[in-house]
Amino acid sequence: MAGNKTIKSAIESMMFVWGEPLSVKAVADIFNTDKKEIYDCFKELQEEYEQEGRGIVIREVNKSFQFVTRKENLDYIERLCTPVRKRRLSQSALETLAIVAYKQPVTKGEIEAIRGIRCDRVMDGLIKKRLVDEVGRADSVGRPILYGTTDEFLKQFGFETLKDLPEIEDIEGALIEEDEDAPVIDGVLGQMSLEDL
Repeated sequence: MAGNKTIKSAIESMMFVWGEPLSVKAVADIFNTDKKEIYDCFKELQEEYEQEGRGIVIREVNKSFQFVTRKENLDYIERLCTPVRKRRLSQSALETLAIVAYKQPVTKGEIEAIRGIRCDRVMDGLIKKRLVDEVGRADSVGRPILYGTTDEFLKQFGFETLKDLPEIEDIEGALIEEDEDAPVIDGVLGQMSLEDL
């Protein structure tokens, strides 16, 4: 079995090449070892990067890890990459995404019942942006598709897990009570700007 230092070195190289979040399971399979040992190596590496104040940090998303830039350097990166095209989610997309995030797994019918309007185009857009995906089928009549958020959603909004979502007791009430000048849902998901995917 490879030593801890060797595993961390290999993980570092694999994360750099892979680009997408690298799962603990995939690395454990490569080293033919248990997931806890690999997870601990990821966390040690993450801590080392943090302690050294590197411009690159290691972010965890659902037991997967990925290199990302340090948020304090965002201004410099934006200047380097200007003009960076950004696309904001529309109010209807934010509302729909919030419903999916808090009610998942949820059907289109349930989303439409909460919002009071059809959501086919908005859902198609969220699926294309890889923020929402099919997660199964309901046991009800017709077995409608169930939708949930993705790891891309967690990544784009800066959450490690769904437990990091801000608390909201009543998503339907939040939508009904929202004021046009200060939409509640914008506050819930932070009215994030997403880079073009």
